[in-house]
Amino acid sequence: MRKVFECLVGVSMICLLAGCASVAEKKPEDTTATITEEVTPELTAVPEATVTPVPTKAPEATKAPETAAPAVDEAHWQGVLDEFAESSYDLTVALMQPALKDWCNGYFKLGVGLTGYSKENMAIHSAEYMAVAEKHFNSCTLTNLMKPAYILNQAGSMKNAAEGKKEPALDFSGLDEVLQWCVDTGVQMRGHTLVWHTQTPEWFFREGYKSDGEYVDRETMLFRLDSYIGQLLTYCQENYPGAVYCWDVVNEAVDPDKGDPNSFYRCRMESDEGPNPWYYVVGDDYVEQAFRIARKYAAEGVALFYNDFNTFQTVKRDNIYKLCEYLAAEGLIDGIGMQGYWTGASNSAIELTIKTFAKLGLELQITELTIDAEDLSEAELKKQAERYGSLFYMFGYLDTQGGGPANITSVTLFGLMDGYVLYGGSDKTTSRIFDKEFQPKPAFDRIVRIMNNTYKNRE
Repeated sequence: MRKVFECLVGVSMICLLAGCASVAEKKPEDTTATITEEVTPELTAVPEATVTPVPTKAPEATKAPETAAPAVDEAHWQGVLDEFAESSYDLTVALMQPALKDWCNGYFKLGVGLTGYSKENMAIHSAEYMAVAEKHFNSCTLTNLMKPAYILNQAGSMKNAAEGKKEPALDFSGLDEVLQWCVDTGVQMRGHTLVWHTQTPEWFFREGYKSDGEYVDRETMLFRLDSYIGQLLTYCQENYPGAVYCWDVVNEAVDPDKGDPNSFYRCRMESDEGPNPWYYVVGDDYVEQAFRIARKYAAEGVALFYNDFNTFQTVKRDNIYKLCEYLAAEGLIDGIGMQGYWTGASNSAIELTIKTFAKLGLELQITELTIDAEDLSEAELKKQAERYGSLFYMFGYLDTQGGGPANITSVTLFGLMDGYVLYGGSDKTTSRIFDKEFQPKPAFDRIVRIMNNTYKNRE
């Protein structure tokens, strides 16, 4: 297997040199593909779930809401607004209305992605971004800065090896400011992500932590994995207690198309960026091993999640179910993260997945929710708003707080604004609920209307 892996790495490097660059921000998956109903022979049957038809456009309520609109601490937020008197952005509308998170209080946390692919352009350096995030959300996710490539330090790791120390070195300098913000504001962090085949440096798997070293053996890699997870979780928990309330322990390990046919969950062997080093160096049980290590170090009450995309596709859903069923039986997992790249996915398929996963008795979190608009025309923004509205309508009645079967504990929008303020005009994103001037888009208003009219059991 090692020789095959080294050959695959060589092909991957040729691809990169030819211009096949990996993306810094996660690229939305193609969710428009036909959803197959075929189940691979290796899988045993997964419990069926019935689906209540969900309209693409959520219905309007005909009577006034049973609960009052959330209160606004006008004095506090007026003071915050006054701090931006010299800003080029008018935050009046964004800050001086009820918080979006309060409309779903008692149902689930409402999260936002903190955008940025470097220490210099991470969202914490935009006071406006962070003020609006604090106002409307009580959960957040670093879209990049908590991934292994940003935490693992090659120079420090090589120094450790030269001194006879086996442990990898970690660099937490990109985390301190935002974790302190979480402590100060009470906006808790989803840790994203500990183990991923992408955005994990290849040198981490090599002798002496050198880019040209030989690949280490399984035992060495498991030691490094233990040290890396242990150092990261311990640092966060000791220095910023309570800031991180859950972790995506493993990201995107299931591949029903090209995964290992001998793996009961079709473990990913490769991706567009190249081979999966975790699979080739550790084996298909790297997922289980990562969860065992994370469980050992996680503080009481910190939840551990498996996170993946295209969960609405039948064969992938069934494989994820089998993996998480096994992890749950071992007491290793608390929840499943469903990445929400759902511009073209049907609500009925999403609902079926939520109901199926709910049978495991685990928490469910909607992560990376991203609904694109083809352009910023009035018609496209209305279409986008209706799509967001229909999803939040569905989340409401599927959640246990709304009488449904699913313990949905968080829904995360994977960014705050179109045209991200710190990307210097290069960001062409159209999928967020605030525009490039921090003004609420029709999608924001639609979500509020849906929650106001249908989330009757909010606290």
